[in-house]
Amino acid sequence: MVAASLISPALANSSEGPLLLAVARSSSTVRVTHSHRHARGQLLCAMQGLLSVDAGHGRWVVPAIHAVWIPPNVPHGIRSHGSFSGWSVYIAAPACIELPAEPCILAVSGLLRELVMRASSWSGLTLSDIQARLTCVILDEIRSLPKVALGLPMPQDARLLKIAQALSDSPDNNRRLEEWAQWAGIAPRTLTRRFVSETGFSFTEWRQRVRLLRALEMLAAGRSVTAIALDLGYENVSAFIALFRRAFGVTPRRYNDSLH
Repeated sequence: MVAASLISPALANSSEGPLLLAVARSSSTVRVTHSHRHARGQLLCAMQGLLSVDAGHGRWVVPAIHAVWIPPNVPHGIRSHGSFSGWSVYIAAPACIELPAEPCILAVSGLLRELVMRASSWSGLTLSDIQARLTCVILDEIRSLPKVALGLPMPQDARLLKIAQALSDSPDNNRRLEEWAQWAGIAPRTLTRRFVSETGFSFTEWRQRVRLLRALEMLAAGRSVTAIALDLGYENVSAFIALFRRAFGVTPRRYNDSLH
């Protein structure tokens, strides 16, 4: 279902009113928000379930107890996978100066979760002295959160972007690099060089990352590990589990348990 805004567009697009607005939401159905932007920065956290976010020139997967930071005026679209509960913090642009300038995934602390749940119960557009002090603590805590590598930078070269979008749509496609280069009208050496320079990953690493991020979405939707491995083009389940463990430090089954 297409979701309505969590706060009014007028508040989202203004630095007037409270420095910080917090909203908590739960949904038993898929939640989709089409690409949009607003003047306030947004920290969107998944407490249960999994989100995928397209923001700026990248794509992020947000698992439970993590959050995606979206700076002011960055276009972004959001989709939940299965049931979801979480919260959003909207921060006035002047208070975003010391926060990351680019979208990123942050590991959320227990302290921040408790503070935001308190802030989500506030009503009215004027903060009390206590609320104002808690707002400062929330901002300090956000600044301290560690970044987590769950993003997928998209290339900007039109030929590489064509390949990246095709792989995002069909991560099980096992075409060789040379075949992709021919399909997109680019020399294999140029493809190899520019993929690294534009995304920070080799073509092979980028393709693996597409598959792993899609695997997280499929795990959240209740697919079995075997079905995911086969659907994503792995020759056997063991190879998929080994790659997943190297990337995330746990097996797919253990990771899925952490989402619930």
